[in-house]
Amino acid sequence: MGIRAPAKVNLSLRVVGKRRDGYHLIDTIMVPVDLYDEIEIARARPGAKISITCDDPKIPAGEKNLAYKAAALLLGKDAAKTPVAIHIKKRIPAGAGLGGGSSDAAAVLVGLNRLLRLKRNRRQLLRLAAKIGADVPFFIIRRPARARGIGERLKPLKSPGRLWLIIAYPGFPVSTAWAYRSLSFKLTKNIVKTSLNRHVWPLRGSTFELVNDLEKPVFRRYPKVARLKRKLAEAGAAGTLMSGSGSSVFGIFSSGDKARRAFLCLQRENGVQAFLVRSLR
Repeated sequence: MGIRAPAKVNLSLRVVGKRRDGYHLIDTIMVPVDLYDEIEIARARPGAKISITCDDPKIPAGEKNLAYKAAALLLGKDAAKTPVAIHIKKRIPAGAGLGGGSSDAAAVLVGLNRLLRLKRNRRQLLRLAAKIGADVPFFIIRRPARARGIGERLKPLKSPGRLWLIIAYPGFPVSTAWAYRSLSFKLTKNIVKTSLNRHVWPLRGSTFELVNDLEKPVFRRYPKVARLKRKLAEAGAAGTLMSGSGSSVFGIFSSGDKARRAFLCLQRENGVQAFLVRSLR
């Protein structure tokens, strides 16, 4: 069976503290978009093991892939009785702050649940997703949401309507762990008191409240990411932001025509992958 795994963008990301175990506490607004990886799931021959393959050689196969962890967690002791083969057709760039690996894992949970008729309800899938990674539960619900804690505390939000966006990937990944480590202690300490109390959805391309606390360290080390953000603004975006820990940036446009014109400009940028997408409700 086939299932699509959407990307996401963060319309805001505040780092509000740090736990004793080293995990950072965040307050973020995430929105899924129609940029997809495609996941193919099939039953394997008896006696086989769970297998993960991908058409992108840079993506780890086997047990190092979050999709493997999702399948192993869902199947548990029955993994040997019901082996599966999973193939990922990759379109979401890795290390881009778009949640591709987490979305693939969530898609495997949902897809396997359907294929094998395991009858796990959404609450059960969400519990499993939280054990795999902080962003994985978001991709189970696949709708705009506010995430807190380390990303696992989700509150679905009313949709802002379908937004036109251009996502620009500079051609290289940014390590999430590095980006969070690079936040200064002073910055983290100050932000603890600035939890996101309100958020204004973009209305008719007029007003945007976009913020990402990880932009500063990423822009300092990777100036090309900052330049791409400026390019999107110059191309007519009503609001621009880096997604997650980068390296992708996105621009929100007030109309499809403006977005398409800007997309043509971004396509000409050397080494840049540009995606014209819309948000999912």
